[in-house]
Amino acid sequence: MTLTQAIAFSIQASMALMVFCVALHATFDDVLYLARKPGLLARSLLAMNVIMPAVAIGIALLFPDLSRPLRAALITLAVSPVPPILPGKELKAGGRSAYVVGLLAAAALVSIAFVPIAAYLIGRIFGREVVTSPATVAWIVGTSLLAPLLAGVAVRRLAPALAAKIARPLSIFATVLLIVAFLPVLGRIWPAVAASIGNYTLLTIVVFVVVGLAVGHWLGGPDRDDRSVLALSTATRHPGVALAIAHGTPDVTGVLGVVLVCLIVGALVSSPYVKWVARARSSARAAA
Repeated sequence: MTLTQAIAFSIQASMALMVFCVALHATFDDVLYLARKPGLLARSLLAMNVIMPAVAIGIALLFPDLSRPLRAALITLAVSPVPPILPGKELKAGGRSAYVVGLLAAAALVSIAFVPIAAYLIGRIFGREVVTSPATVAWIVGTSLLAPLLAGVAVRRLAPALAAKIARPLSIFATVLLIVAFLPVLGRIWPAVAASIGNYTLLTIVVFVVVGLAVGHWLGGPDRDDRSVLALSTATRHPGVALAIAHGTPDVTGVLGVVLVCLIVGALVSSPYVKWVARARSSARAAA
């Protein structure tokens, strides 16, 4: 195994472990949660798979002077499912485990058919052929989302004491592994990252993330916890799927750099929102 292959495997393994750790606190009923909540499922898919792609396409069409990698990154991220690193943050924001896990599963399953269709239609809009194989998307979401999700739920079902014991140490290990594995990647693509900063790139990404938070919060319904889950899920997406869509384009390195910037900016911008939700929840409990 080469160093590049080892780094790629470590990144994939760390993200899968993060989902596995979240699933150690979940049940099979949680996985099917949204099947029993068709209204919430419809609003979730509307926010993630309709409104945000429309926002990304609108930005690309209205501001053609923005860099091509930036426009491509926003569009590909907008049609991608929930990222593996997000569920833990959603739970820390107070989201219900059932909705977090149920949305993770539903978004992953829907993406297998939705992403290739959306990529093709977006390509037609911009006069460029974009071919994304359903098998490729299925492999990414299967290995990084669905398989570790079901494995974690199974461990919790068969050995609940073991699940409770290993959840936190594994979560810490996964986070450290991701950081260590990603540092060489960051060093390699740093020129593309540096080149992507400027020409309103950061402002555009901030606006995109804020719109995602607002859309998800609005469509999350009356429950404050559901709002925070959908807000974070709408504003942040799976980088692996986004890069699979952009694979083969001449701007793929630039898109990778912008996707990384989007992840960093998204984490920074969403932090005040998470704190605001936590304060609102504490105030509501104090008043009750």
